[in-house]
Amino acid sequence: MIFGGIRKTSLIDYPGMVSCVVFASGCNFHCPYCHNPDLVNGNTRQRFSEKDVFAFLARRKDLLDGVVLSGGEPTLQKDLPGVCRRIKDMGFSVKLDTNGGRPRVLEALLSTGCIDYVAMDIKTDPQSYGPPIGDAQKPPPILESIRRIMEADIPYEFRTTCVRPFVDESIMDRIASAINGAKRYVLQRFHSKNLLDPDFFKQTDPGFDADGMARLFAVAAPRVKSCLLR
Repeated sequence: MIFGGIRKTSLIDYPGMVSCVVFASGCNFHCPYCHNPDLVNGNTRQRFSEKDVFAFLARRKDLLDGVVLSGGEPTLQKDLPGVCRRIKDMGFSVKLDTNGGRPRVLEALLSTGCIDYVAMDIKTDPQSYGPPIGDAQKPPPILESIRRIMEADIPYEFRTTCVRPFVDESIMDRIASAINGAKRYVLQRFHSKNLLDPDFFKQTDPGFDADGMARLFAVAAPRVKSCLLR
């Protein structure tokens, strides 16, 4: 695997764990509001090999509980299953952050037991993925990934960055319907710094204020077991 960054310590990326975050380079989606544009384009100033990452983890064995594999999109990397297994063999718990665009890879990871927690981003109505986020596919792979995660016997969460025009109250209703009964759903506030395509938002006010976030929360919360604002 090729990594584009390491966050040495985090108390928020893996619920209940002191973790580090390692960022895979490259992504199959191009969300205009992505705050890791260098990872999407594979143009990070720093690049870390598997050897670098495992050497770092060996030095942190007594300080960390878990490792978060984020991105970019980790499921694009063919060596991901082996990396997950090796991290687990070192004694760490493994969390995967994914956009859900590759359900077959996700299924393989879940079936082999090499991940312990999965967080999947849902960008907009799962039936309406397409440009500018990514290529439209029928049937939408997002729905398949949602199903596989909800059927898995591990902790998970879905999360949505609340940004116009990809999210509004009607779209939130459709997202919540797709994950009805989910264990945990996180609504994330939009941050305007370091965007992949800042020009996309020049003609609109993409963020939601506190009242707007509360209205989105009111739509989503009744459909899931736990709903959080972040």
